[in-house]
Amino acid sequence: MNRDTSERLDLYITPEHPCGYIDGRLARTVFVDPDIAMDNRLYTLLASHGFRRNGPNVYRPHCEGCHACVPLRIPVAEFQPDRGQIRVWRRNQDLRVSMLDAVSRPAHFELYKRYLEARHPGGGMDGTGEPEYAHFLMNPWGRTRMVEMRDAGALLAVAVMDELDDALSAVYTFYEPSAVRRSLGTFAILWQIEEARRRGLRWLYLGYWIAESRKMAYKDRFKPHEKLGADGWQRET
Repeated sequence: MNRDTSERLDLYITPEHPCGYIDGRLARTVFVDPDIAMDNRLYTLLASHGFRRNGPNVYRPHCEGCHACVPLRIPVAEFQPDRGQIRVWRRNQDLRVSMLDAVSRPAHFELYKRYLEARHPGGGMDGTGEPEYAHFLMNPWGRTRMVEMRDAGALLAVAVMDELDDALSAVYTFYEPSAVRRSLGTFAILWQIEEARRRGLRWLYLGYWIAESRKMAYKDRFKPHEKLGADGWQRET
């Protein structure tokens, strides 16, 4: 990765730890030196090489003998929704969508807690307090927005996204667990695809796709998309 030959990028690797996605596996993570002067230009480059962020920390899985975590991105100009996605888009046109600066808001945090309790019980994030929530989602060096989705004033969903130089990056979405029929997670991705297209950007990054993880299956349904492997980004239609 050539950002500037005069600049040095130090990477560190963690010890093995239990994999959060596949039971019984051990994982390792490569992360960028947290003391580096990270900025949007560098993060845009790192994202194109499969890196993501968790709070201010930029990382990528690096597991011995395992390549299950596959970076996935959508070329927004060519994206074609399937019938189910079209229905989800139409079903949610009554929502009021607005973009806000990324700061911790009590209403967002309360929705986040309800979402975790209903959708990811026992997933290791139970009992998360507001400082941990803010650290996980906020970003002191980049451009992060909170996309609110409301129905008649009631907060139904928040999509956290990063604005890169040539793309948007879907960081995390949480939503009202009782609003199952709306398929708000799918709608949030569709909205971000349209927003990236409106801005003339090239990609929407969706993080990692794992074939063995049922929770990741939804990402594979957004097509065409590209997955990053040993030979670079490969298109799938």
